[in-house]
Amino acid sequence: MNSMLAAASPQSAAAPARGNFMSEKPTVPAIEGWFTTDTDQPHLIGSRCVACGTYFFPRQSTYCRNPACEGSEFEDLELSRTGTVWSYTNACYQPPEPFVAPDPFVPYALAAVHLEKEQMVVLGQVVAGTGVEDLKVGMPMELVLETLHEDEDDIKVVWKWKPMAQGASA
Repeated sequence: MNSMLAAASPQSAAAPARGNFMSEKPTVPAIEGWFTTDTDQPHLIGSRCVACGTYFFPRQSTYCRNPACEGSEFEDLELSRTGTVWSYTNACYQPPEPFVAPDPFVPYALAAVHLEKEQMVVLGQVVAGTGVEDLKVGMPMELVLETLHEDEDDIKVVWKWKPMAQGASA
């Protein structure tokens, strides 16, 4: 299994604000190229090695990190937007800049989510209001966008994991 780690990040040019974003300002990714900005069904942007089929997130473009492969050609693609909790923890310390944290700092949960199709685990922040006490291994999760901060020009968004409704499957 590939384990790729990420800690809340983004893709694409400005998209119209909609869904949970209540503003006329455009929503833009806090970091370009990490996810689509479709607020209804965002996807992480990954890559797949053409030679061996191994998936990567974030995207890989120089060499295949699979030790059994010498490939160097990749195709970019949207990764699954749902998965299951493989592991989780909490972050009780304030990360250094450029992380944007509320003042005062509020601890947050991190989830390592297994993407079945890609056979990889992606680590990311969990939506605000969901703590480790709300998470369980095997729980279905979905990718969503959440506002990082808003300035006079636009709304910066990041991707996060959100527990799916009871009875839903990843």
